[in-house]
Amino acid sequence: MTWGEESDFPDRMPLSQQALAARGVPYLDDLNPAQREAVEALDGPVLMLAGAGTGKTKALTTRIAHLLNTGRARPNEILAVTFTNKAAREMKERVARLLGQTVEGMPWMGTFHSICVKLLRRHAELVGLKTNFTILDTDDQVRLLKQLVVAADIDEKRWPARQLAHLIDNWKNRAWTPDKVPAAEGSAFNHRGVELYAAYQDRLKTLNAVDFGDLLLHVVTIFQTHEDVLAQYQRWFRFILVDEYQDTNVAQYLWLRLLAQRHRNICCVGDDDQSIYGWRGAEVGNILRFEKDFPGAKVVRLEQNYRSTPHILAAASGVIAANRDRLGKTLFTDATEGEKVRLIGHWDGEEEARWIGEEIESAQQGTRGMRPFALNDMAILVRASHQMRAFEDRFLTIGLPYRVIGGPRFYERLEIRDAMAYFRVSVSPDDDLAFERIVNTPKRGLGDKAQQKMQRAARDNGVSLVEGAKILLDEGGLTGKGAAELKALLGGIGRWHGRALDARQNHVELAQQILEESGYTEMWQNDKTPEAPGRLENLKELVKALEQFENLQGFLEHVALIMDNSSEESEDKVSIMTLHAAKGLEFPVVFLPGWEDGLFPSQRSMDESGVKGLEEERRLAYVGLTRAEELATVSFAGNRLVFGQWNSSLPSRFIDELPPEHIEVLTPPGLYGGQQQVESDLVNRASRADVYNSPGWKRLQSRSQTRGMAQPREARDMVIDATALSSFVEGDRVFHQKFGYGEVIAIEGDKLDISFDKAGFKKVVARFVTAAEAAGDVPF
Repeated sequence: MTWGEESDFPDRMPLSQQALAARGVPYLDDLNPAQREAVEALDGPVLMLAGAGTGKTKALTTRIAHLLNTGRARPNEILAVTFTNKAAREMKERVARLLGQTVEGMPWMGTFHSICVKLLRRHAELVGLKTNFTILDTDDQVRLLKQLVVAADIDEKRWPARQLAHLIDNWKNRAWTPDKVPAAEGSAFNHRGVELYAAYQDRLKTLNAVDFGDLLLHVVTIFQTHEDVLAQYQRWFRFILVDEYQDTNVAQYLWLRLLAQRHRNICCVGDDDQSIYGWRGAEVGNILRFEKDFPGAKVVRLEQNYRSTPHILAAASGVIAANRDRLGKTLFTDATEGEKVRLIGHWDGEEEARWIGEEIESAQQGTRGMRPFALNDMAILVRASHQMRAFEDRFLTIGLPYRVIGGPRFYERLEIRDAMAYFRVSVSPDDDLAFERIVNTPKRGLGDKAQQKMQRAARDNGVSLVEGAKILLDEGGLTGKGAAELKALLGGIGRWHGRALDARQNHVELAQQILEESGYTEMWQNDKTPEAPGRLENLKELVKALEQFENLQGFLEHVALIMDNSSEESEDKVSIMTLHAAKGLEFPVVFLPGWEDGLFPSQRSMDESGVKGLEEERRLAYVGLTRAEELATVSFAGNRLVFGQWNSSLPSRFIDELPPEHIEVLTPPGLYGGQQQVESDLVNRASRADVYNSPGWKRLQSRSQTRGMAQPREARDMVIDATALSSFVEGDRVFHQKFGYGEVIAIEGDKLDISFDKAGFKKVVARFVTAAEAAGDVPF
């Protein structure tokens, strides 16, 4: 008789299990009352509502150990699922430590996908597959869909296969087979989406293949259509445990509900306040309706936090309390009061990056009256990846080691490397590596064979690839669409190179022209995948970075030098990541920049999902704050330069939801490094009226009106008591210790655009220059 048969599960507990249950359980002594209640509630449905930093993993793994130690379940009778392989490994390791030995025979502990692969291998024939089916990766999936799109005579440029892949993945996350896709979805993908989905599934069966979405979808389909198979696993899985339940999608939810119907011993661990993955199919409603789905469920709230100080917890609780769709809980801690959450406003994004860099150095040295912190103890959490560029540039400039978690560094991103290749070949058409990268990006019908012909022509004539391509066209070695596209590209490179050599050409405008005329920007605008908007934002941020340099050549040299900044990963470094990537992590010191309406909360999220999107953004704010253990700092900027245009913004609505009694409002030292003409006592103590009546402020107002920058307003002044302004005016002669004499040609806050007599155009902070007369210069 094999395990899993009905006789393996007697109604009466055997004497051996009774004896096991009577043994001592020292691991329970390490739990707080709520954790212990959740661990010992073994019968029936249980929802472990675990707030941030409340020890949910400890409670979950202890529950598994308790099931085994008391003999309530054998290892193969426990189904324990989570979302990542790392979490599954940690679960196994913790259970082994609690029991003092490795637990053998736990085949059903792992991720949703890994467990479903095992199930599908056993029953593949029930969905028209063989047991040795292949699992396609994303690239293979897109390649197959592209073939179907082309075969259906659909313009792949307007309706890219990657968009269709994303659409089908969403349908599979909702457990919709082609015949179950609602009629309301019928207009998707040029009214051909459902038809192509069905053709795709048929093609997968022919290839004996599945994609990742199929792993769950096929198993759910088997359970729904083969009651005997479902009944078999319902008998086998006496106890079901689920981690991060708030992140489950519809297919995962259905899979769990089907399996739990017999014994109803399902324990779900999660936090509705940390459901931040709606964009990839997660349904926060799954956890919100747990008690309705499983009548008689026991809800245990884990509210004792072991991570953060009372001020940080109170700030996070104040923000999340504004959400309507939540089960509710109140976090508390036995930790000492600690520092209040700091709030600071800046004039622009560059000032924000500069200030945070200085604060990190101060924290590292322990000069703020706190203990010194290692760089590994500090993190910057941003809403969007394009925000990282300002911090990366600043840290590289001052030599502050950093790492980017959850993705490549800014200048290593695909779209940035592509754009940089376009800039490189425009400055130097002989750059063969850059030309190879962009010659068929976007697609120009210049595949491997065409590129081999170009390389052969270049080698035979001893010239660069660009010149080789010209020779190939002149000799008629390439025809058709590819030849026309190559001719257009070469013409563009010629124009861009000429403009790059023209000192009168605005290099920022040139960079924008290159990306637009090459079709590269349009390529991402037409891309309908979730990553495309972020890539476009990164390109805008790249163009913004050019403003700090005289020309494209200077910028390319700067990037080449700073990217040669490799160091050992074990080195002490500041961490930079998005808020999404930060979930599950914790740091003693956390900086949360960019809290501005439109950026955070994201305007796109609110436009696409309304109140639901806003609430998920608020949960992101909660996640960000609760990553901090000892010190959290929220900051915003009144102005950000995006794609060469000044965008003004109001502080995030989440800032007004922070409880004032737990917040310390800061004023930047020297107010953004402003000029000494604004006396320090005036800066620190002057009323707003004094500042607004100052000549410098009035000059700034005038410039703001003409340049489209943010106007002075009360919303900003709630945080910024005064603004340091340059004492210089346009046309002033100034002296810089390094660059010598020059003339001020434009002013933005405390930054001066100066045309130096010998060093050329530079952007300099006002405090680093003096009036030319004071330095001995004779005015013109």
